[in-house]
Amino acid sequence: MSTSSTPLIALDAVVIDTETTGLDARTARVLQIAAVPVRGGAAHVSEAFVSLVDPGVPIPKVVTAIHGIHDADVRGQPTFVSLAEKLNSLFEKRIVIGHAVGYDVAVLEREFALAGTPMPKLRTLDVRNLARLAAPSLASHTLDAVCQWLEVPIRARHSALGDAEATAAAFLALLPRLRAKGIRTVAEAEAATRKLAERELHGPSTTHADDTASLERIDSFPYRHRVGDIMSAPPLIADPNMKVRAAIQLLLAKGVSSVLVERDGINGIVTERDLLRAIDLGGEAALGAPIGPHVRTPLQTVRDDDFVYRAIGRIERLGIRHLGVVDAEGTLIGAVTTRNLLRHRATTAIALGDEIDRAPNAPALAAAWAQLPRMARSLLAEDVDPLTICSVVSSEICAMTRRAAELAEQRMADEGHGAPPVAYAVLVLGSAGRGESQLAADQDNAIVYGEGAEGSPADRWFERCATYMSDILDQSGVPNCKGGVMAKNRVWRKSVADWKVTIDGWLRRHTAKDLLSVDIFFDCLPVHGTRALGDEIWDYAYARAGSAREFQMLLTEMSRAHANAFTLFGGFRRDDAGRMDLKRYGLMPIFTTARVLSIRHGARTRSSGDRLRTVADRGAASAEAVEAIVAAQRTLLGCVIGQQLVDLDVGIPPSTRVAPARLKAAERDQLKSALKAVEMATDMVSDGRM
Repeated sequence: MSTSSTPLIALDAVVIDTETTGLDARTARVLQIAAVPVRGGAAHVSEAFVSLVDPGVPIPKVVTAIHGIHDADVRGQPTFVSLAEKLNSLFEKRIVIGHAVGYDVAVLEREFALAGTPMPKLRTLDVRNLARLAAPSLASHTLDAVCQWLEVPIRARHSALGDAEATAAAFLALLPRLRAKGIRTVAEAEAATRKLAERELHGPSTTHADDTASLERIDSFPYRHRVGDIMSAPPLIADPNMKVRAAIQLLLAKGVSSVLVERDGINGIVTERDLLRAIDLGGEAALGAPIGPHVRTPLQTVRDDDFVYRAIGRIERLGIRHLGVVDAEGTLIGAVTTRNLLRHRATTAIALGDEIDRAPNAPALAAAWAQLPRMARSLLAEDVDPLTICSVVSSEICAMTRRAAELAEQRMADEGHGAPPVAYAVLVLGSAGRGESQLAADQDNAIVYGEGAEGSPADRWFERCATYMSDILDQSGVPNCKGGVMAKNRVWRKSVADWKVTIDGWLRRHTAKDLLSVDIFFDCLPVHGTRALGDEIWDYAYARAGSAREFQMLLTEMSRAHANAFTLFGGFRRDDAGRMDLKRYGLMPIFTTARVLSIRHGARTRSSGDRLRTVADRGAASAEAVEAIVAAQRTLLGCVIGQQLVDLDVGIPPSTRVAPARLKAAERDQLKSALKAVEMATDMVSDGRM
């Protein structure tokens, strides 16, 4: 059994690799897995475990093109459930090694969960990180590049066994180079990796080239998962009259370190440290006293749909060990502790989310927002799914809007305008509402309030507040919308009743302007205030549009009328600057198709992928075609984000316009395949499918 002090050359380890149905660890299924034992400074390939796995779902053609595994290849092969016990024995008490191993572990965690089998707690080493420690100036640290540098042959690339064998050989070849840098043991390798990540995330960079290299990898777990994925639920709640002795017994019985308490309608917390302190001060008599006087309020919370890195940032900033978890309505539904959170990361996460939430003004918001490209660059370099990166970006746009609204409310109060006159909600629209924003985001927001006509005192209050909100966002780096889709403009600021009249008008009039408004309104997401108001008009819009056949057909025609991405001779259709707009040629047909199908079939979800999968679940589309479209969207978004980061480095405003010449030949081929797959989306909204 390897321990922290075990020399790397003496490890009893296993090198793993997986081939999967996709790049998103939240949805990917294992198709093939290989594990190569490493012990005594050698890889024992003859003892390797390798197996195809029947995932129980179709394999997207786009993915098959990479690893060559077809549906027929896995038909009749073992399921993951049948392999779980064998894998448990392979991993038990061993260090697990891989290249970009975080992805493999995340996929396996999900597979074990689906199988209903506990997964062992894995201690991992990432060959990609180790190579970066040994050769920081290497142009790239992909498996191909590392093996070429180390003169390690790769046999059967993109097969699980071939990649695992190459990774094992690369690990062993790295050992003398790591020793030359003073990295000899497991603990030294882990510490050097943490320092590298901390230096990259928080240290200065002197040139654009250095910045690109230095942020090549971070621990991506906190950016892939939501708090709800790891929280303890339901929350352990006690009455303030519970005696200290009983509270201690409860903590011991449940194996936890805190209990939540509701006192006078306010949630609080009592931790084991609080109880020990009470005994220290009161002696044995304290055991019979109620816990009420020791409750700390208010309870610090995060939302269940927050990314994990937000909870990490909050715990670090506040110097606490426990957080409550609330849902969108503020109801307490769980708890997280440092034990839940910090075991999932190798280093300090970017505290971007928490810096936004506590920013006192626009300059502080701008300083926090400026970190977003660094985070995106790090995640993209680690091969994190571009859809996940867009979800993170969208989450922060929502957080920026929410904080700007809070600061605007405060300014209204400071100027003597009082509190909001009626209940209201701030809505984020468009790509941020769908969770698909890239780095070229501008403002798309709206307000719905309880009651009040145009020009009423309530409307004038919200107009002023929304103007402050937009100004704060504009100063902070989220520019004003060129199309005027902002709550400071009356057309995007209305009472519930007026919004319903507006929606009815859209469905009845069918003007081009109305269709453009609908285009972003159906993606609305409440981010501040009384969420129920936003949900009410969103539900109303879906219910009304779901029965408006003529309106649906007009949306269908709009979604089908996209420009051809290719020239007559099959080349990319580029502008005078050698670029092509991937929103126009690819992303827009996908999200408009997903939107119209979601309206037609009542799929009340927001992301394009969720909408399409829901439609497929209802038998209105092919699951295989849907996954191919989602894979195409992933490729397009990856190209856009990559270009935006390059443009930001050289001072070009980011956009959805990409230069294909910047891409490698294989990437251009992948882009071409993705743009061709977009045709599947337009086929889905033909008359026969509707």
